[in-house]
Amino acid sequence: MSLLALQRGFRDWLVTADEGAAAALGGGPGTLVYQNNYRTALVSSLAETFQRLALWLGDEAFESAAARYIDARPPSSWTLDAYGEDFTDFVATLWPDDPEVAEIALIDWTVEQVFVGPDAAALAPEALAVADWETAVIRAVPSLLVLPIATNADTIWRALATGETPVLPERTARGGAFLVWRQGLEPVFRRAEEHERDVLAWSAAGQGFATICERLATSLGEEAAVTAAGTLLGRWLSEGMVAAVDCARLVGKGSNRSSPPLHPAPAASEARRNRGTRGA
Repeated sequence: MSLLALQRGFRDWLVTADEGAAAALGGGPGTLVYQNNYRTALVSSLAETFQRLALWLGDEAFESAAARYIDARPPSSWTLDAYGEDFTDFVATLWPDDPEVAEIALIDWTVEQVFVGPDAAALAPEALAVADWETAVIRAVPSLLVLPIATNADTIWRALATGETPVLPERTARGGAFLVWRQGLEPVFRRAEEHERDVLAWSAAGQGFATICERLATSLGEEAAVTAAGTLLGRWLSEGMVAAVDCARLVGKGSNRSSPPLHPAPAASEARRNRGTRGA
């Protein structure tokens, strides 16, 4: 038997625990330790990533779900960090009448991904003094993720994370959105405000601030639309959600020319990282 065939046979035996595969490897009681280590490592990996879900379900229910997931979805990546990618969808099939379970899992997974996601310094508010708002396009930090949420899973997650007694699960009156991003080195999240999900989607699609105000005006009126968009932008800047603003030109003396995107200065970016982080 070649080394490659031996390795593949060992992998197949770890995944299936097939006695025929074990016999081909030489069998023996000692091989069971590898099977146990394999499953224990995968359960531990899932428990590390989905800590709040494990607290919500309890050890027995979580470990049962993890064991079923391991049987259904053996790892295919070189790193265990990617192993829980499908776990949220999997637990949704196990608890179809309890949507908060899958949403708690989604928060766990997303916070983990945001922590290791792409880095970008946040834009300082004073950098916008020369922005031309007729052409400005807002670019969010690359770590920002916008997720749908239909329950109070975020409130439950926060309580579990701080050791408090969580509230009972309930569906929200209307479907909402959930924002997760990184401030410095710390993942943070909050509920999206009214219209915020739409504005973020329009900005991500490359629509300018002026165009977004026009779109909001169709439902809010012109004055209220400008106020709503400006309030959202101010909050994003204060929360470190804006990475850059693309402008066709700058405003001010001698600025009647095309302009590169407004980005944070490197020194300011490093200083911001060294100062530490705060929660949203």
